[in-house]
Amino acid sequence: MIDVKLLRERPDFIKEKIALKKFDCDIDAILAFDVERRKAVTAFEEARNAQNTASKAMAELPKGSPEFKEKVAEMKAVSAKVKELEAVANEAEKKWKAMLLSVPNIPDDSVPVGKTDKDNVTLYTWGDIDSIKNAKPHWDLPFFNELLDFQRGVKVTGAGFPFYVGDMARLVRALLQLFLDEAKANGYKELMCPLMVNATSATATGQLPDKEGQMYHDAQDDYYMIPTAEVPVTNFYRDEIFEESQLPVYACGYTPCFRREAGSWGKDVRGLNRLHQFDKVELVKWVHPDNGMEELEKLRKDAEGILQKLGLPYRVLSICTGDIGFPHAKQFDLEVWAAGQQKWLEVSSCSCFTDFQARRANIRFRPADGGKPRNVYTLNGSGLAIPRVLAALLENNVQDDGKVAIPEVLKKWYGGDTIG
Repeated sequence: MIDVKLLRERPDFIKEKIALKKFDCDIDAILAFDVERRKAVTAFEEARNAQNTASKAMAELPKGSPEFKEKVAEMKAVSAKVKELEAVANEAEKKWKAMLLSVPNIPDDSVPVGKTDKDNVTLYTWGDIDSIKNAKPHWDLPFFNELLDFQRGVKVTGAGFPFYVGDMARLVRALLQLFLDEAKANGYKELMCPLMVNATSATATGQLPDKEGQMYHDAQDDYYMIPTAEVPVTNFYRDEIFEESQLPVYACGYTPCFRREAGSWGKDVRGLNRLHQFDKVELVKWVHPDNGMEELEKLRKDAEGILQKLGLPYRVLSICTGDIGFPHAKQFDLEVWAAGQQKWLEVSSCSCFTDFQARRANIRFRPADGGKPRNVYTLNGSGLAIPRVLAALLENNVQDDGKVAIPEVLKKWYGGDTIG
């Protein structure tokens, strides 16, 4: 949630920053309503104070006296008016909160200015893509349909819910173990998370009210299947206060992730490129505001280190203002090279949200000097997501015999040298 004080004091600055993003927001209308809201709240509070004063005066009158009966009749009218003003104030507060939730986070000054993903900036590339031989799209590998069964997934659930079979299931578990072990080595505490969250949790991290169409929703209990472990992990500390000495705090979580991909299904969907259910390890940080961007750089390096150990070429993109997400202040994407498809596939987004999520989730820290509690900065990044990492691993490591070589770092968990 945007800082209301900043919104009131520097509306032109907020409008200028939001104009750089792809989200529409009428700041003037929000501020105009803020004036009306405060009037409604003041009217209610003044009426309630007057009611309390009159009630005390009535209590001092002899019960049954003409004056007491007159006050009783008067108080009934006052009480009705107070209830009316309270209803108006409550409705104004509800509308005000909804308006604030419609305001996206402002981009950091270091974010490149641009309108679409074509304006994202490639910072650097790691690995030699020209040295890869025998590459082919993963779905064309002779063993692919045997070890990754999409047809039975369609039968059991629907499109985008495949079965990983035999050695492929074992390879996925090996990758997840690597991701979790790397996270532990980098100081992240593992959380095993719920796979469903309530609306308050989804609102805290910015999935609501922005991404309703992307989440599977259980209407009976009003729970949402998580699109990423970011949601439950970030909310782990909702409504809590850290001591400044505790910061930074790192946590990670492995979960299946569920995404409807509304509006995007039908684009780049062959094989593992886009699924409705996939496995991912998420890295989350709660940090001091002074260290937000420094911690983002460290987070990105943590994700990059896994790709380097797997020997997968990748590039780092700085996402432009027109392409970063609703709650994001700054975002880096890691894209791995899938040699069989001859294309870059996103496998991780590493983001700093400044205090935007923390303000919604009421996550604060108590300054060491004893000052008023302040909002922390939250960050998260994929470390990593399975499907496209797996796709690149399969495409980039095809041997002359058609089998796929298993990276050395995975062999202790996978238990073999090849798959296929």
